[in-house]
Parts: sequence; structure tokens; C-alpha cells
Amino acid sequence: MKIVTIIGARPQIIKAAALSRAIKNHFQQQIEEILVHTGQHYDANMSEVFFTELQIPKPHYNLGVGSGKHGEQTAKMISGIENILLEENPQAIVLYGDTNSTLAAAIAASKIHIPVVHIEAGLRSYNKSMPEEINRIMCDHVSTLLFSPTATGFNNLLKEGFKKDQNPPFSANHPKIVHCGDVMYDNSLYFSELAKTNSKILEKYNIQHNDFVLGTIHRDHNTDDSQRLAAIFEALLEIAKDQMIVLPLHPRTAKKMKEMLQDALLEEIENQENLLLIPPVSFLDMVMLESAASLI
Repeated sequence: MKIVTIIGARPQIIKAAALSRAIKNHFQQQIEEILVHTGQHYDANMSEVFFTELQIPKPHYNLGVGSGKHGEQTAKMISGIENILLEENPQAIVLYGDTNSTLAAAIAASKIHIPVVHIEAGLRSYNKSMPEEINRIMCDHVSTLLFSPTATGFNNLLKEGFKKDQNPPFSANHPKIVHCGDVMYDNSLYFSELAKTNSKILEKYNIQHNDFVLGTIHRDHNTDDSQRLAAIFEALLEIAKDQMIVLPLHPRTAKKMKEMLQDALLEEIENQENLLLIPPVSFLDMVMLESAASLI
């Protein structure tokens, strides 16, 4: 059996590690996995290091689409993925989460009748102003196999008309939904011990156990609104008066800070020693930071 796995954003690379590991260890003779990287996250620290650190095979294809407006980025990915699917002719395509890579692959595969397997199906924010909500709904409704990490997600699918007890053969018109648990939990268990021995992130930045708050900022409704972004950093500066904050900085957030924030606020952020802004970290380093933080 041949499957094509689509990844593009950093979380998808991490999630794919669990399935790739299971295929390698238990189904190597039965399943051939073709890995396709759309290039949605193109920064080396945001992507390439994960293949090495998580021991994921290097992608067979990289579309290299990079950043862009939603329509432009998604269109490039649909075209590139369709060509690969026609070349490889897999029995199924495996998709993760709710990114533009997910949406593009779901459209490309469903149009040429290749079964879609959606991992993390059924998750809903019920806020359609979020691009991710549109992506996940559209992907679910063209999928053949839908694997939900939570009971809530499974019930969301039932509310949308999916049937609980379908019998094979399955198809986009007759899909199967499963409450399977979270692949990220599998990864956390697997890599937590590895992080303790291999990660040097605490030593690198002289961070003390249980003596810092860990945060991230990357959602566009936070980064693309100057007032909201300023309010977030003003709150962080207030907290930093009494508590060390460690903030691995998404490249997009760093760019938006320079564009959106006033010079006086940027200077205050730069001069606050208790607000530690660091480049994006690897998955193992993030696991280490999470385990050592007093608050996330």
C-alpha cells in the first residue's frame, strides 16, 4: 500500500513523526510512505531541524511555496500536490490539522478521487473568521477516514451529519469516523526522555527550572492587530517586572513587531531583562522548556 503524507507547517512535521515511526517499526513491509513538504514554513529553524531531530525521513518532494496571501499560497500547493498525486498514484493521502497545506491537499486529492485520511478531524472553534476553521471543516467534509483526537471532536462530527457506525467500503460519500486519541500525546511520551538528555536549551540561555513563564504568540488575529499586539506585550512587560518570561519568537511575529509596535514599546521590550525573546526552538527544546516552566 502506498500513501502520500502532506506536511508544511512545523506542527505537522512533529505530528507526522508519530505515524512515520509506527510505519517504520511495524508496517515497513506493508506500507510505503511518500512524504511531501509544501514549504509553507520555509525558515530552517522552523522546519529542517525537525526532520533531523525527530528522525523523520527527508521529504521525497518539497514544493517550496513559501509565504504569500492565502489564495496565492493555496493555489500553488493545489497544483503541485495534484501533479505529485498523479505521478505517485497512492491508495490514500494523509493530512494533519488545519493549515493551508491541509486544505490544498484535501482539494487536490478529492478532485481526482484519492481517499483523504484526516488526522485531528472534528476539532472546531466555531469561529469562521479564523482561516484554520475553514480549512478543517472543508477537509473533514471530503475525507474518507476521519481520526478525531477527542470525544468532543468526534461528537462535533456527529452533529455535522457524519454517521457513527459505518461499514466498509468507505469513501468520501460513506466516511468512517474514529475517536483515536492524540498523536501529539504519543510524541510527548516518546520524546520527553530524549529531551532531558539531549536538550541544552536551559543551559544555553541560563534558564532556571520552575523559575520562568513560557509563552508563544503567532495567531494572526493577535499579530496583525497593532492594538492587540501592543496590549499583549504591555501585559508581558508588566508580568516581567516580577517574573522571568521566555518567548520563542515565531519569524512572522518578529516581523509584525517591527511593523506594528511603536518605537518606545520596542525599546522597552528590548531593555527588559526579564523578557527573554529567543529564536524558534526545536521540538525537543520546547518539550524541555514546557517541562521546566512554572507556567505556560
